[in-house]
Amino acid sequence: MRFEPITWERLAEALADHADALEPADGGTRLRIGVDGPPAARTGAPAELVAEALRARGRAVLTVSTGGFLRPASLRFEYGKEDPDTYFDGWFDTGALWREVFRPLEPGGSGRVLPDLWDPVTDRATRSPYRTLPEGGVLILHGPLLLGQWFPFDLGVHLSLSPGALRRRTGESERWTLPAFARYEDEVAPAARADVVVRADDPRHPAWGGIGREDTGA
Repeated sequence: MRFEPITWERLAEALADHADALEPADGGTRLRIGVDGPPAARTGAPAELVAEALRARGRAVLTVSTGGFLRPASLRFEYGKEDPDTYFDGWFDTGALWREVFRPLEPGGSGRVLPDLWDPVTDRATRSPYRTLPEGGVLILHGPLLLGQWFPFDLGVHLSLSPGALRRRTGESERWTLPAFARYEDEVAPAARADVVVRADDPRHPAWGGIGREDTGA
């Protein structure tokens, strides 16, 4: 895949243009976009830029972070607070994401999405009200380790960091998660699953390979 320099603003406009012309793959009326990347990639910022670009095109958009769908501390820390394998497959409540975010957007669904479920600071349910995404609306879910869960994204974006950049941009207290992202690369190959890959080693100078799955040679 060849990468070309692009700004985050131009990237958001290109993704919004593409998304605005997409039809949901399941025959429904609501589009689902995933912005995947480690915390060091700060997925929330580009997700919000895409959301703004889509709203400017008249689309209703709901942005959801996986940070609001962590499991309770008793489950996350069952094997200690710094276990990379638990982080890989046990920190995020994927069942709740399916139930509260994706199923309401299926054909005939209510469109009532729970924007978050669990507050990791208080370790209690957030009790946030449901938000209704109207027909023709767009969900943008962002966070780490998204592309190995079979979530039904109509457009998947992966923010890629080289191992060196990931280590540099990950705070010392969070570097215990690095083996989880190495495992993610080995077992999931997110760049091959994504529709769009963005190299974000230098957050000031992203580059992308256009829109289309990476050719794995299979």
